[in-house]
Amino acid sequence: MDFITWILIGLVAGIIAKMIMHDRFGWIMTIVLGIVGAFVGGWLSGLLGGPAVTGFNLMSVLVAAVGAIVVLFVYGLIARRG
Repeated sequence: MDFITWILIGLVAGIIAKMIMHDRFGWIMTIVLGIVGAFVGGWLSGLLGGPAVTGFNLMSVLVAAVGAIVVLFVYGLIARRG
């Protein structure tokens, strides 16, 4: 999958994660973390033998959203400490 698709999926995943997590970060930070989460979600899915991320489809968005939620959660823990 090309880089632009990952960014678009990450944008959608960041928005979904913000709605689910109700974080205190701004929209820009949440979307950036969503893009990172898309990469993390794709990596974790491949590592765990999950479904392949094949393009801009529902499964790819769900995998990226889960990755974004994980990244937002971890970032929230780290930010709270500092």
